[in-house]
Amino acid sequence: LEPYKKCWELALEQINQAGGLLGKQVEVISRDDHGTPGDAVRTAEELVSRENVALLMGTFASNVGLAVSDFAKHRKILFIAAEPLTDQIVWNKGNHYTFRLRASTYMQTAMLVPEAAKLNKKRWAIVYPNYDYGQSATAAFKKLLSAKQPGVEFVAEQAPPLGKIDAGAVVQALIDAKPDAIYAFVPAGKWATAMMKTYGDLGLAAAGIKLIGPGDIVQDSELANMGDTPIGIITMHHYSAAATRPENKKFVAAWHKAYGADSVPDFMAEQGYDGMAASYHIIARDGAKISGTSAMKALEGWKFESPQGPIMIDPKTRDIVDNQYLRKTEKVNGKLENVEFQTIPMVKDPWKELHEKK
Repeated sequence: LEPYKKCWELALEQINQAGGLLGKQVEVISRDDHGTPGDAVRTAEELVSRENVALLMGTFASNVGLAVSDFAKHRKILFIAAEPLTDQIVWNKGNHYTFRLRASTYMQTAMLVPEAAKLNKKRWAIVYPNYDYGQSATAAFKKLLSAKQPGVEFVAEQAPPLGKIDAGAVVQALIDAKPDAIYAFVPAGKWATAMMKTYGDLGLAAAGIKLIGPGDIVQDSELANMGDTPIGIITMHHYSAAATRPENKKFVAAWHKAYGADSVPDFMAEQGYDGMAASYHIIARDGAKISGTSAMKALEGWKFESPQGPIMIDPKTRDIVDNQYLRKTEKVNGKLENVEFQTIPMVKDPWKELHEKK
């Protein structure tokens, strides 16, 4: 994905201009996993066997991430999962070679429920991609909102296959159900933009039907393609390019210098930046003696002042602990931005806590 590639290049330029690490220039070797588990594992094998890479970082889709995670376990090499949402990727207790740097949608959904309850809407419609994590996040929303707001009804549920989301058909089905509000977990990128534009074009926004969900639905780099429809939409997420934190202002300024004032870093770019910081931490600590075991130890409890705010790797779960932010999409100086208005500090993923209790 282009945001990851850009942030790697930006981070590399910064560290190499500062003299590199341990007196050496740092190199990133990237390959396309083609979005399939088999291709991803073959690519990972090539990188480890032929290119002698010390660390693996990526992927986008959860099923691809799971396949690379299993490979990393087999080869005893560290895998930094920058984007996969599925909790299973760090849940397998026998696999201590995978860490995750992306807050899960389950976490963001759970944190969003109190705000959804404040809307005081009785009839809800649900949209999510029909795969394990879409099902999990949606089930959490329904269960938690029902407990918070007794009497709530779920009048429609649209669950198109992942990668085959027909926004027009989905939104028309929602119109037919006459909901008061919609919870949407739609993958970032073209699917989110199509969903948002259709939500506006077919009159749901004008009719006052509230839309709420994780921040993927208003991805920073896609806002310019969505028209004014997103204005006023509330989302829960771990990053906004509009945040005024000092580290984020430095990150955004460096991004603009490298890629132009109209280019906007989004959460995927920021996660890749954090992944590079984690990699640098390991290299600075272990040098040429990096192994999967030493890298694993280096990241247990690792803390970093990231553009998204303070982050930590939980040594028990190997998952990220970070701030979650309620944001409202607003027009600022003629451009749409996701403006943070409430911080929920250092959130652990409740999915794992539930399963630990079981």
